Amino acid sequence: MPTSREAAQQLRAADLRVTRQRVAVLDAVATYPHTDAETIFGAVRIALPGVSRHTVYDILSALTSRGILRRIEPSGSSARYERRVDNHHHLVCRSCGVIADVNHATGEAPCLTGYDGAGFAIDETEVVFWGLCAACSPSEASRPQP
Repeated sequence: MPTSREAAQQLRAADLRVTRQRVAVLDAVATYPHTDAETIFGAVRIALPGVSRHTVYDILSALTSRGILRRIEPSGSSARYERRVDNHHHLVCRSCGVIADVNHATGEAPCLTGYDGAGFAIDETEVVFWGLCAACSPSEASRPQP
């Protein structure tokens, strides 16, 4: 997990002022990856009781637009945030909603080849794998045998 010092370096590299609120948001997202803005707000509020919801949402937007955070929106879910911004995809459990990272499917970003883009300049591909996590899957013993 990145440290507060690394968070400060990321902010400076993105030409953003280092504030306690921004560092707290980055720390919260590192602690709770793939979580929604309200959960992040709650975590930041514990560290900084006076922070407003509006401030946290503005920070999430700024950090996302600068490429420090990644925003994902699995179908049927609110927006989620993560610090991992490299070329990767996600697994989502249909039952409990847990989200896990999956390394890129093939090649470099945008990661899928063979599509001409229909005239689009494709710069990103988002792939979401849906299924059941290990905790929600029926055990092997309870599955019917062929």
